[in-house]
Amino acid sequence: MPDTPRQDSPQDRFDDASATDDADSDTHRPWRTRGDGAGDAPRSGRKRSALRETAIIIVSVLVLTWILQTFIGRQYVIPSESMENTLHGCTGCTNDRIVIDKLTYRFSDPAPGDVVVFKAPTQSWDEGWTSPRSDNTILRGAQDALSWFGFAPPDENDLVKRVIAVGGQTVACRNADKVGVTVNGKPLSEPYVDKALQQQDATVNTGLVVSESGTLSSCLGPDFGPVTVPKGNVWVMGDNRGNSADSRYHITDELNGTVPVSDIRGKVRFIIYPFSRIGGVGAHNPQT
Repeated sequence: MPDTPRQDSPQDRFDDASATDDADSDTHRPWRTRGDGAGDAPRSGRKRSALRETAIIIVSVLVLTWILQTFIGRQYVIPSESMENTLHGCTGCTNDRIVIDKLTYRFSDPAPGDVVVFKAPTQSWDEGWTSPRSDNTILRGAQDALSWFGFAPPDENDLVKRVIAVGGQTVACRNADKVGVTVNGKPLSEPYVDKALQQQDATVNTGLVVSESGTLSSCLGPDFGPVTVPKGNVWVMGDNRGNSADSRYHITDELNGTVPVSDIRGKVRFIIYPFSRIGGVGAHNPQT
């Protein structure tokens, strides 16, 4: 019996038309509505991609910040008046924010006149200092982590002074000589010491800064030395001599008041805040 052509029913023709319409619709409507299952995957992929990119940016910034803080430079706050007028700091005032250069001393040694930030080398320098860390273990760990990136201070007593003498040199001062601080017997040239400020300090530090005649003593403090600085160490003093607990006041410790170069964190280069004091911090060699 011969095959006879199949007659499409009205329903079949309706289904074919619907399929054609759907194909045409997909061709002319490549977008997807919220309810389309095919559109969920690209949207989810875009979210994952955005999260991944954000994570990469954050990690990259943290790594770069860690490298800068560890090897290039770091910000510090000046907490005291010991370096005035070069650097300002006092209780209740706007303390100077400084930036140190960590690269310089990787290729050279500190030189006389450099203003440096260093870690307290012995316990005698830690008098009056308290750790900025919390007693809570979790908070302390968070503070340690933040300090790696410069968002919290390091857990150490950091000080800022000027290098006066380096390894192998002998530093001393005798008020009776009336020549001031000497290195290897030669008087220093110290334009960074503000004599007017020392006169003001004399009202507080009577007997240390002012002689019996009422004039400033040549040492701007008590006699000291002679001290021969060991190789690899430096002798440091504050520019505000009448208000600085520097190497002179630690002569009786195990390092005779000197500071190992390994404890120096870097050379002070800039004041970055307050804005009225933004600028560089120069190094004047007092031995010239």
